Amino acid sequence: MQYDPIKRFLGKIFNSTPILRVLFYKMLDLLLLRTWHIKKEIRQIRKCFPEKAEILDAGSGFGQYVYYISTLSPKWNIKGVDVKEEQIADCNRFFTKLGRGNRVVFEEADLTKYSEPERFDMILSVDVMEHILEDVEVFKNFNKSLKPGGVLLVSTPSDQGGSDVHDDHEASFVGEHVRDGYNIIQIEEKLYTAGFSKVEAYYSYGCPGKISWKLSMKYPILMVNTSKLFLLVLPFYYIVTFPFALILNYFDVKQKHQSGTGLIVKAFK
Repeated sequence: MQYDPIKRFLGKIFNSTPILRVLFYKMLDLLLLRTWHIKKEIRQIRKCFPEKAEILDAGSGFGQYVYYISTLSPKWNIKGVDVKEEQIADCNRFFTKLGRGNRVVFEEADLTKYSEPERFDMILSVDVMEHILEDVEVFKNFNKSLKPGGVLLVSTPSDQGGSDVHDDHEASFVGEHVRDGYNIIQIEEKLYTAGFSKVEAYYSYGCPGKISWKLSMKYPILMVNTSKLFLLVLPFYYIVTFPFALILNYFDVKQKHQSGTGLIVKAFK
């Protein structure tokens, strides 16, 4: 399954005006469970930020998380990097239109080579590491780019069914992934190898989250990949399923899970 064609298609729809794009961000914030977990962690981490914090979104995509972070303080400087040139140009145009171009900037970069020594107070990496084979190199670059006491916040699939893979014979639901997921011990060891002094990790997408993901993401994506005509049906589909997905997301964030298809990881320099 390829996400990029769907992302490009949705981008064309919601990029016509800044208002539509912000609406798109709000919809993603509600729909994507990983956003619930990430925003919860950012609200905790920000308490330790200096007044003029420097933040990096490594793998910024549509700029959804940069937008959220930019609303939290007008004094923070935020940088988004991504390998996709068209998304970088698009995000720079959008944030300039919003009047935030003086403190929000996007730049094309390869995370296996990119670092800015001791610049950032926080680095965010959401659903990126499963796409990169040289993950330890990237973690080393993140560590190098953080200030002393800085924190790396990662969301990535776990090996407990991440990418919708449940045994050795199944293929990933997402075709762009180079690995199906991490286990907690594995990613902790890689982060310590990269130079981090402390790592905290927990499972997300427990039982409630797995059901929500299927209702809100997997089944709609399968339908749209079958035929674009299903886009006409999606509004009615979400009218029925969206309230259930919100309730399931809420319980996933509030509960601690013994296992789950996602991981939330914090690594401290």
